[in-house]
Amino acid sequence: MNVDALKREAAAAALELVEPGMRLGLGTGSTAAHFVDLLGQKVRAGFDVVGIPTSEATHVQAEKAGIRLTTLDETPELDLTVDGADELDSRLRLIKGGGAALLREKIVANASTRMVVIADAAKKVDVLGAFPLPIEVVPFGLESTRRCIVKAMIAAGCDGAVTLRLKDGHALVTDGGHFILDAALGRIPDPEALALGLSAIPGVVEHGLFLGLASDAFLAGPSGIERISR
Repeated sequence: MNVDALKREAAAAALELVEPGMRLGLGTGSTAAHFVDLLGQKVRAGFDVVGIPTSEATHVQAEKAGIRLTTLDETPELDLTVDGADELDSRLRLIKGGGAALLREKIVANASTRMVVIADAAKKVDVLGAFPLPIEVVPFGLESTRRCIVKAMIAAGCDGAVTLRLKDGHALVTDGGHFILDAALGRIPDPEALALGLSAIPGVVEHGLFLGLASDAFLAGPSGIERISR
């Protein structure tokens, strides 16, 4: 079974948690896109839910799928968010942001009673950090902010290059109008310490360490679905 098929299996497993009338956070990325697609099929068959997309791309997909949408201003508390992850460990600590939507993803997850992660089994790691950590920053003072990030990394026992994410040869701009710096750390021995250090930097809008947010994960592998609960 290819990776895309595994992602769809994980999405289908999470869909079983969705009940009529739920207020849902709709994640961003290739795995979350499968969930939105499958949810759209149920909605078109008469299933009623309301969703809040975590990115403009998900908004477009959900709208085309016929899913009724709202905003966090209109619906500030959600029942469930279903989203992917770039990495996760056995304690359901995550790295997210490969799709450049980490700020909205974290806001929506934080507004939810429950966050469920869907991924292929290869995303589970013993130690976070092989996937470069995305850090969303304001464009103003970029180099100063980057240097502060490096200092915070070193203080948390990490080391690695911090580079500006590009798209078509130019700085990628997020839905919020920010830039993303990717930190190639290899391993993050203390995610909580690093998260605390990054959050204290004025130019950092948000970082891709999602700690204490996910309650469950459905990981699809060749032998079936593994469920991890916190």
